[in-house]
Amino acid sequence: MSDSATDDPDTEEAEIVAIQVGADQAGLRLDKALTMGTATLIAVPERTAADVPQEVPILSRGRIQALLAGGAVTLDGRPVTDGSSRAAAGLYHVLLPALIKATPRPEALPLVVLYEDAELIVIEKPAGMAAHPAPGNETGTLVNALLHHCGASLSGIGGVARPGIVHRLDKDTSGVMVAAKTDRAHAGLSKLFAAHDIERTYIALTRGAPAPGSGRIETGIGRSSADRKKMAVLKAGGRNAITDYVVEARYGVPAKAGAAPLAARVSCTLHTGRTHQIRVHMAFKGSPILGDAVYGSGSPAASVRAAMLAAGLNRQALHASVLGFIHPVSYEPLRFETELPADMAGLEAVLTSL
Repeated sequence: MSDSATDDPDTEEAEIVAIQVGADQAGLRLDKALTMGTATLIAVPERTAADVPQEVPILSRGRIQALLAGGAVTLDGRPVTDGSSRAAAGLYHVLLPALIKATPRPEALPLVVLYEDAELIVIEKPAGMAAHPAPGNETGTLVNALLHHCGASLSGIGGVARPGIVHRLDKDTSGVMVAAKTDRAHAGLSKLFAAHDIERTYIALTRGAPAPGSGRIETGIGRSSADRKKMAVLKAGGRNAITDYVVEARYGVPAKAGAAPLAARVSCTLHTGRTHQIRVHMAFKGSPILGDAVYGSGSPAASVRAAMLAAGLNRQALHASVLGFIHPVSYEPLRFETELPADMAGLEAVLTSL
């Protein structure tokens, strides 16, 4: 990796992914075997292991083929370039070149501002809006809207590609977010999130209801070995994830004693902030979030599906309803709570009548 990759704020650092191809994958086409092997990120000379991101980049077969052709894949220190050759078992190293970050442009998008001062801004993000630009989703993001709303003061705070962003919500999750407008606010908020010294509560509408009616879910969460695009609860390894939950309402409760309800409203309080944490934890408890196309295995009851259709819900029914923290500059305690957006409120109204 060149020095410019670490010094240029407009680029991401190069990464090395180690992919273990096992005996069960040996003999397959090399490009296919590399997408099936066990992948881990490793440190490069300019960084320590502590600096390496926890999440392994998703490498498609097409990306693997391009990297092979470019001489970026080695086995025992020797480049391998033919993706159609038969894979040998062993540890392959893949060098991912540094990516040049595109500079987001301001866009006059509507923003619901809950609070704003010279240091930070708190907004209610709608479902369907990504937090920051990403490949295939370069415009229409919260970053684009913030750059227009806040002006030049926001540019570069926390990085060119994600100015002001200290945490994020999934594109199809609605709710309260905070963004920094100054370097000192960004540093202070980042410390609060790193220490989990933030109040964060979400409302989820779920298939069935987790049992017991309240409790703590504490697991390791990491990439699924079956599907690298998904997160999963891991029996060993992963990053510690803690969610407290309370079932606030049950809908469509059968007359039979002890029978499970058709759906529920669940309040989830985060003590950590892992990727897709609540979605993974609710699925782990057997009550995936309604409308979750990734983790919502199984189908809701016909009446629940009809309620989702009537409410126009076309995303996971998850809303970040509460965000509380100590202002990183003024030290004023701040707390924001929002109502369910129209699609979730409409769904809940129909579910109540079941």
